Amino acid sequence: MAADYYETLGINKNASADDIKSAYRKMAKKYHPDIFATATDSQKTQAEKKFKEIQHAYDVLSDPQKKAAYDQYGTEEGPMGAGGFGGFGGFQGFGGGGGGGFDIFSDIFNAFTGGGARSAGPRAGDDIELPLSLTFKEACFGVEKEITYPRVERCDSCKGTGAKGGTAFKTCTKCGGRGRITVSQRTMLGMMQSERVCDMCGGTGKIVLEPCPDCKGKGKMRRQRTIKIKIPAGVDNNQMLTMQNEGNSGGAGAPNGNLIVVFSIQPHPLFKRDGVNLSMELPITVSQAILGASIQIPTLTTPVHLDIPEGTQDGTVIRVRNRGVKHLRSENYGDLFVKLVIDVPRNLNSKQKKQLKELESTLAGGRYDKLDKYNKIVKNL
Repeated sequence: MAADYYETLGINKNASADDIKSAYRKMAKKYHPDIFATATDSQKTQAEKKFKEIQHAYDVLSDPQKKAAYDQYGTEEGPMGAGGFGGFGGFQGFGGGGGGGFDIFSDIFNAFTGGGARSAGPRAGDDIELPLSLTFKEACFGVEKEITYPRVERCDSCKGTGAKGGTAFKTCTKCGGRGRITVSQRTMLGMMQSERVCDMCGGTGKIVLEPCPDCKGKGKMRRQRTIKIKIPAGVDNNQMLTMQNEGNSGGAGAPNGNLIVVFSIQPHPLFKRDGVNLSMELPITVSQAILGASIQIPTLTTPVHLDIPEGTQDGTVIRVRNRGVKHLRSENYGDLFVKLVIDVPRNLNSKQKKQLKELESTLAGGRYDKLDKYNKIVKNL
């Protein structure tokens, strides 16, 4: 029985083409072999198997012809495969190599190549997913970055045709320049017609007479591209910034894919972040906890004075409003939460210990809430 490709990608049968692509990107990223580089052999094997299932499911559901056959017959082979699916033989028969040489230009991070047969129109370029590391303050305040990355671009020499000078080609006589042909096939239900990628031109609609010497007839080249991007204040770990049309080049007349920048935020030595709020630990002395104090503490911007009340207990949290991170889509700010940690002195000398014992006796009449509660519980055991 064929696998449920919708279930493999975690979507329903009414999912749009964008939903299918988005689900594939998410699942492929989760099970990509690079993620399991340090995993056990068993985990690597399972991840590789899952990754292949995800890739195949996307290959089928992203292709209108295969998707229609799968939805109707339960297999992308159509009626010939419905009576007994024996592997991927039928899938190959639908033009497994129909993508021609262009499939080598897959996304450097996540390949979204449809593989096999494709829709009749020019195919949009693949997206590129690019990780970008930011310092803690860059993420909080925003920054402009210049980034360089490799992408597939149209060959200028042949204007993307793959032919020398952009003219050394002729229209494919088999498909008439459409890039696809209609094939009749006898089945148990009678003659069936299906559309396939033209095997003569590989779907380009052109026969190259003399390959372009620069791109070796591929029509595309991988180049380094440098752009400036403005990163807004408040971005967080794993959030994405999409740069339209900055991805890999598409087919003739089709748009480029997108560049998807994924942020990785470096930790801060003092602050920890939870959304737009920050937290920190502030060590205080025993006397400061007992008597209270006013202590200057750092924030992301200017220092502020924190008032510590008398009798402060270890672990007390004080909230400092509007000293957190800027909201990504508004001018509001989160808060800073300061946890007070009483730092008990160590390695006291004999004189200090004597003075402390004398002091303790003078404090015997003071209020010890936690100690009194503990003694009461113990007494009633």
